[in-house]
Amino acid sequence: MSALLEVKDLSAGIVDSEGVASEILHSINLTVNPGETHVLMGPNGAGKSTLGCTLMGSPSYKVFNGNINFDGTDLTNESADKRAAAGMFLSFQNPLEVPGISLEAFIRNAIRAKTGKPLKVFAFKKQLAETMKILSMDESYAERDLNVGFSGGEKKKSEILQLLMLGPKLAILDETDSGLDVDAVRTVSKGIEEYQKRMDGALIIITHSTRILESLKVDKTHIMVKGRIVEEGDGTLVDEINKNGFEKYEAE
Repeated sequence: MSALLEVKDLSAGIVDSEGVASEILHSINLTVNPGETHVLMGPNGAGKSTLGCTLMGSPSYKVFNGNINFDGTDLTNESADKRAAAGMFLSFQNPLEVPGISLEAFIRNAIRAKTGKPLKVFAFKKQLAETMKILSMDESYAERDLNVGFSGGEKKKSEILQLLMLGPKLAILDETDSGLDVDAVRTVSKGIEEYQKRMDGALIIITHSTRILESLKVDKTHIMVKGRIVEEGDGTLVDEINKNGFEKYEAE
């Protein structure tokens, strides 16, 4: 099986207004195959969100060394738009509000940008309504401005809706279950399961919690401390962290 994502010796960070570089990620190596579920865990400030944003091509972060290869193409220096078109997706820890553009229009434009083809309006609206039903979202949300006035749970459902409509090859989910109640976690988990069932998509799940993982088969777990992946294992490593925390790895 050919790897979907290959990250080799990746070092990245930020450059301030005076041109001073601060390295946050140090020599990250990561391989994700099609259909796999990877979990990235670590204490606050470990660099987990930085890795997600760097993989997605956020202009806030700069790659100092290494490569990001996706689906056979080197995307290290490509824009976020080109990575999205190639089949990458990032669900933000704190989804942005976008006044003036509806949720439906945002998804429609994103699909057009990805495929480069016009949409069949009736088929699109039908698919959107059916997908919103899976996520227990009222159809009226489609006409509301993107995330404006949405609760935390509604914002996370909005992003899973985008995930299901866009159908990327790889989804990076950053703290998707953060701040959600039990029912919302269950609904979001159902959406993630639906994504895997429909697209056999690969996942990188960044999380502190194990609630969202309860219904998913975890292929590989990565522990990150101070910008480095310090331990790797299968799904049982999640159980160990849930029981004992990160103290052992922080001490090392």
